[in-house]
This record gives sequence, structure tokens and C-alpha cells, in this order.
Amino acid sequence: MDTENPSAPPHAQSRVPGKNHPHARPQSGVVHDNARHTESFTVIGNHLAQHQELSLLAIGLACYIQSVRQGTAVDIKTLADRFPEGPTRIAAALRELEAHGYLSRTRERTPTGQVVTRTVSCNRPGHRTSTPTESSGRPTRRPAAEKPPPRKKCLPAVPQPGYTSPALLQAAIDILAGLRRSDPRLLLSATDAEHLAPGVAAWLERDLTPTAVRHALTADLPAEPLIRPAAFLAHRLTAQLPPLPPLRPPTPPAAQPRHPFQTCDGCDRVFRAPAPGRCRDCRSDLPEAA
Repeated sequence: MDTENPSAPPHAQSRVPGKNHPHARPQSGVVHDNARHTESFTVIGNHLAQHQELSLLAIGLACYIQSVRQGTAVDIKTLADRFPEGPTRIAAALRELEAHGYLSRTRERTPTGQVVTRTVSCNRPGHRTSTPTESSGRPTRRPAAEKPPPRKKCLPAVPQPGYTSPALLQAAIDILAGLRRSDPRLLLSATDAEHLAPGVAAWLERDLTPTAVRHALTADLPAEPLIRPAAFLAHRLTAQLPPLPPLRPPTPPAAQPRHPFQTCDGCDRVFRAPAPGRCRDCRSDLPEAA
């Protein structure tokens, strides 16, 4: 009689796709069907392709600029002729890339005296490489440390109210916090709202209602994406600041009571006085008035 083997598994284990095969097709989301490129390809970093602050147009424009050959024209007019987006949106996307270090544009004068725009595309901001004008034969010294990414620009100054109070500043912050209901692009951080609050308070002290201030800040917004909504609102608060209201005229004093008519005891002249007696001329002739 055979003996039972206690170490044998009772049955075959089933394969769990997510556990035993991590590269199996997921239940939802994107599925990559990739082929290995051996020619005509460009390496794009995920820091650009998945950037958290750049718009989709800016990311696509950066990918195109990094893929073209050196010396290709990438000015606004050429890009507007190449893509369906207009010059305004392309110019805004180029400014985004400049702000995040992926693009640098400088005006230079050639030996012939012509002024040209020199555009430098950087596929990894903060990493310094040798420029085209540097000699490739001479070895370049590597920097001790990579340059940090460009710091965020400070917000423009806003008008200041003549008198600040906690209630006035709180009303200004409430107005700023509610702007996103009119346009989601006007979503502000707590730091941005604190910076803009004195400017809104300066509007409120000019006898404007919160509804009027809200309308002035949200009316006629541009169609392109707002890269820095706080800077845009700071510009509006300064450029469209209304004048101070006119001073109210002082309240006229109460009218003096009019006395009844009296007949002068000296010359029978009629004059106004609270009680009968002599007029002013007759009183001046009296010996006691001398």
C-alpha cells in the first residue's frame, strides 16, 4: 500500500495576472503597443511630457522644437504657418517654455549689423551644456553643481487702501475666493489671495460694491489660457483702479430764524428785530453808543 506524500500541493495554483505577471494588460486605462525606434526619433524626458504646470500646447510645441534640426526657424510666424494654432496662442506657449527654462530667446547683432533673435532649446532645464558658439575641440570644465531651476517670478505690486481693517481685508479675500465660480482659470492660492487682498480693498473703499469689483475682474477675459492668474488680476487691479469718489458737500447750517418786523421808536423805520425798539442807525446816535 502506497503512503500519502504530505508535502505535495493539494491542487495546481492558478496564475494571478496582476501578481505573477506585472506586465499583463491592465483592466482599464491606456495599453502601450510600442515598437523600438532605430532611426528618426527624439528622446523626450517625462519631466516635459508629463509637466504639471505647462499647457498641452506648450508641451507639444517643446517636443516639436526639440525634434527639428539645428538651424530650423522656430519664430512665431513660422510656427503659426506650420500649425493651426494662431500667433497669440503660440506666443503664449513660447512664454511658458521660457518661464520654465525649456527655451531661451535673446536679441543679438550679427557682424553685418543685422539684429536677429537667437533661440536656444533646452531639453533639461538647469543642465548646462556647451553652446554652439563654443569650440567643440577644447574640453569644457563641468560645473560643480547643476543650476537650480528658475525661481517663480514675484507678483506685481497692487494698490494699497488708505485705511485697512480686518473686516475690509476679509471682504476682499471673499471676493477673490469666489472668482473661480465665474471662471475656473481664476483659481488662486491662499498666498496669492493674501497678496491681492489690499488691491481689492482699495477698490472697495472707493464706494464700489463687491458685485462691481467681481465684474471688473472677470469681464472680457482672454480666450487663451491664463498662465499666471494672480499676475493677471494684479495688473487689472492696478490698471483699472477707479478714482476716489468726490467729497460730499458739507451739510448747510440750519437757517437762522427770521425776526418779525418792528417800527423804530426814533425814526419810524421798519426793521426786523426780536422785540420793539430803535433801529441800528438810531442806536448808533445814542450817547451811550458813542
